[in-house]
Amino acid sequence: MPEDPTTAEEFTVDELASRAQMTVRNVRAYAGRGLIEPPRLVGRTGYYNREHLQRLQLIRQLLERGFTLAAIEKAIHSTPQNAAGHTLDLMTILDLPDEGGAEIMPREDLAALAGVERDDALIESMVGLGLVEKIDDDRVRLIEPTVVRAGAAAVTMGLAPETVIGMFPVLQQHLRAITDTFVREVVAEQIQPFIDAGFPEDDWERIIALVDGLLPIASQVTLGIFRSEFRQSIDVEVGEQITGLAARRP
Repeated sequence: MPEDPTTAEEFTVDELASRAQMTVRNVRAYAGRGLIEPPRLVGRTGYYNREHLQRLQLIRQLLERGFTLAAIEKAIHSTPQNAAGHTLDLMTILDLPDEGGAEIMPREDLAALAGVERDDALIESMVGLGLVEKIDDDRVRLIEPTVVRAGAAAVTMGLAPETVIGMFPVLQQHLRAITDTFVREVVAEQIQPFIDAGFPEDDWERIIALVDGLLPIASQVTLGIFRSEFRQSIDVEVGEQITGLAARRP
């Protein structure tokens, strides 16, 4: 028989708080607001199980993402008790770092990637765009190393660093519109019916797999369309340049 997750392992309030990376005071406060179920009492000692822990871990992660406690409370009271573990699985997928992850490097090495001299003003621009993070006067953390390295490669091809950095907000704005549209349609067709059905337990695996598979599919579609449009833009630009040269000939 499979192990019952509600009774397989139990914790005192101190152990629960430690595992959830919270204070005992916070645990008691959330319990008082009905955000976790009452513990199993043995005499005057309460014993909590894995579902309590998962619920607290979910609360902590949502708070760290900027949600208010009032919003979290409404969401939790609107979902089944056993949804916390599945939701944590979804959030784990969303929090998986991109290939390579963040990188730490000296500022001189960052400049060397692009074949230019160190320029702290350019680094400040990248910090403002969320591409890098300052660690100290000599080192930075590349938050988006793939983007930064691609931009550096563009600079080595002859583009001005300011031009490359200036392209990022434009790309970000248009790509956000694409991703918003993609996610909105997926939610309407797949996620909302699942929510309306009351989060059926036997459908969680499909939903998690759906979310896990969205990123590579969306990335492939977006890259394919971008390549096609990029080629067409080059064709148009070449045609306009040829026409302009022809018009200037005597």
